[in-house]
Amino acid sequence: MKSFPRLLFWAMHLWVLAYSAVMLGAFTIQFVGGEFPCPLCMLQRYGMILSTIGALWIIMQARRGELTAVRYAQGLGMGVLGAAAGALVSVRQILLHIKPGDPGYGEPVLGMHLYTWALITFYVVILFVAVVSMLAPVGIPEAPTRAGAQRTISTLIVGLFALVVAANVIAIIFLEGFAWVLPDDPTGYNLLDQLGL
Repeated sequence: MKSFPRLLFWAMHLWVLAYSAVMLGAFTIQFVGGEFPCPLCMLQRYGMILSTIGALWIIMQARRGELTAVRYAQGLGMGVLGAAAGALVSVRQILLHIKPGDPGYGEPVLGMHLYTWALITFYVVILFVAVVSMLAPVGIPEAPTRAGAQRTISTLIVGLFALVVAANVIAIIFLEGFAWVLPDDPTGYNLLDQLGL
């Protein structure tokens, strides 16, 4: 089990990479498919971001050689908190569209709407955190000690997530414009409309 702490380190990267991919998929649907996210969709993205910050906390502490059992537990706790918040929003949106004949919001992907897929991802995170929490006595994540390809890959994954977060911030500014909240059923980028572009 000597390699287990290193495996956990890369499992945290998989968490970051998976949510980066999910949000990039949502961007593809938004920009290519022309489906604009509603306020609940954006809140689910924020839940994904908050959840992933827990994994990032663990990664960065491990890279500095400062990851302790307490800090590991804090990172996992942040992850579950974000996933639980996102799951509540997903359930709310599912319940809004549960009536027979309701087409739901947006086009289904592989037979389910994005908010249903989001709920599944939140449950996967909660299950993952439960499993790695039970395995904590075996070891906590350990980063490679030397600079090299593994450190570069780690940095690229963290950088990708930072870009996805920045893109979400920019997207919300363009969607909301000079309003405090998103419209319930957005049909365009309010900022461009308000600026007359």
